[in-house]
Amino acid sequence: MSRRTGRVPTLVLALALAVAVLGLVVFAVVSSKTDTNASPASVAPSAKPSLGPLGELAHRKPGDPLALGRPDAPVTMVIFSDYRCPFCAKFSKDTERALAKQYVDAGKLRIEWRDFPIFGDQSMQAAIAGRAAALQGKFWEFNHAVYDAAPDKGHPDLPPDRLLQFARSAGVPDLARFQQDTKSPQLAQEVRTDLAEASALGVSSTPAFSVNGYPVLGAQPTELFKQQIERALAGAS
Repeated sequence: MSRRTGRVPTLVLALALAVAVLGLVVFAVVSSKTDTNASPASVAPSAKPSLGPLGELAHRKPGDPLALGRPDAPVTMVIFSDYRCPFCAKFSKDTERALAKQYVDAGKLRIEWRDFPIFGDQSMQAAIAGRAAALQGKFWEFNHAVYDAAPDKGHPDLPPDRLLQFARSAGVPDLARFQQDTKSPQLAQEVRTDLAEASALGVSSTPAFSVNGYPVLGAQPTELFKQQIERALAGAS
């Protein structure tokens, strides 16, 4: 009887240690799978990117409707984005337009768009719709209309009728042509080309950026982008 009683505390202690170890393992697994696109505030601005130097990605094509700024600007920012990504919308509203006002308008920065539709068929259709708007000179107006209407969290619903509404509010002049162009195999192929480029670079989430070949991941604070642009400007001078 006494020997059984003596073994009880030992068994309890062993069980407690096993539970503690299991808890640590679960915590480590969950932590390792945390979404890299969690709230931008949770990502330290000084965090090192998980991608290495990307090299020159900018096309610098004169008259490119999916670009802002001079083709010969000393700094280029390539954006990989999805219209259904809430963090892409945050970047558009909080950062992109501020950078355009400060650097694009001054001839120091060129911003080039790349479609990276990773949130389903509606993301793909929205990307094609953006290019359909671009054919009528209204890409950025359409782009901003979609992002301005995006919720702070979650993925917006972007069926064809809503994309048409965005085209109308963006001032696309020929809506019948816009609707026809959203069915264009050529535009769909252009989107797939962007998607393949991003995948080949190792991009796995949106938004993602290349500033003169230096990767920046996530909707980081505006100040971080300004710092990287200033470093690139200093290196280009």
